[in-house]
Amino acid sequence: MVGLEYMQDLQLIHHFPLLDPALLHQSTQKAIAEIVSGGESENTRNSYKSAMKYWAAWYKLRYGQTLSLPLPVPVILQFIVDHALRSTANGDSVGLPAELDLFLVKNGYKAKAGHFSINTILHRLSVLSKAHKMTAAHPNPCQDPRVHELIDKTRKLYAKKGMYSLKRPAITKEPLSQILDTCDDSLKGIRDKALILFAWVSGGRRRSEVANAHFSQLIYKPGSSDYLYLLLHSKTNQTGTVSENVYKPVTGIAAQALRDWINMSELQSGYIFRQINKSGVIGEKLTPTSINNIIKARCKLAGLDEAFTAHSLRSGFVTEAGKQNVPIAETMLLTGHKNINTLISYYREANILESKAANLFENSNN
Repeated sequence: MVGLEYMQDLQLIHHFPLLDPALLHQSTQKAIAEIVSGGESENTRNSYKSAMKYWAAWYKLRYGQTLSLPLPVPVILQFIVDHALRSTANGDSVGLPAELDLFLVKNGYKAKAGHFSINTILHRLSVLSKAHKMTAAHPNPCQDPRVHELIDKTRKLYAKKGMYSLKRPAITKEPLSQILDTCDDSLKGIRDKALILFAWVSGGRRRSEVANAHFSQLIYKPGSSDYLYLLLHSKTNQTGTVSENVYKPVTGIAAQALRDWINMSELQSGYIFRQINKSGVIGEKLTPTSINNIIKARCKLAGLDEAFTAHSLRSGFVTEAGKQNVPIAETMLLTGHKNINTLISYYREANILESKAANLFENSNN
């Protein structure tokens, strides 16, 4: 029989170690971790690494032991109590002893002493929860009802105290013009102008998308002065699926700025936006952090709010589209949003003040 002969042939392959179908081999677990890490953005990997580094340091100080999973539920509850601001008879307080808090700050584990914001607490718990989920054998203490209850009450307490997480201000057309005015004819000035306009005009690109912008995905349109950029990988398209919304336009002043940068830099391949050292030598690709620093530096030169970041370009594009009554479907096509509620969350206070609903009395008198 063909099947029997096939099994006999397989039996000859005896030099490979046999696996237990009910268990994951250690090398397989490592491979899974590598695949998961490789499929995540650099920013996500860094934030996870930072969060787990903090968990390890805090756990060592609190329990005198090296962090190992799974963690029992009481540890999660203690973490929340240590970092959440609460009201006591003697005023606001946190559970983390002052000397331990100071140690964490001095050694770079915390940016400043005191309580965490609600978003930081949630992020730390989310990362730990994912670490437990990565191995099915680990029960997830972050999903315990007691943890959910404590987090829910912490959220409400923060809200009662007026401790909200306000979003970064948006770089709409007016502040964008002020930023561009700071870009001179130097190599850095030309690069920064091209970078900023590329990010804003093409739909408010994320800083990681700008950092990874590659010549192989830049399409010059013959017979025009514009470009199309093929955005094959993004936060909302992590599998590289080719669809109608992967083509991002780089037109008008943005196309001209990009041509100026290409001509001045003499780059024709590889990553589009590069580092420039003090001697004016063009180096490796920019990192997402470098791009954020460029935006913040340009905003400072323009005398704008220090709260502006690279993400303000994205929220600014959406806000400006709303101010100019661009159809939501067209805006989503460029930004890549799949959920209209997510898109609307980017609208900033400028749109609210200028909305018809906010001016009903004035409009009724016209």
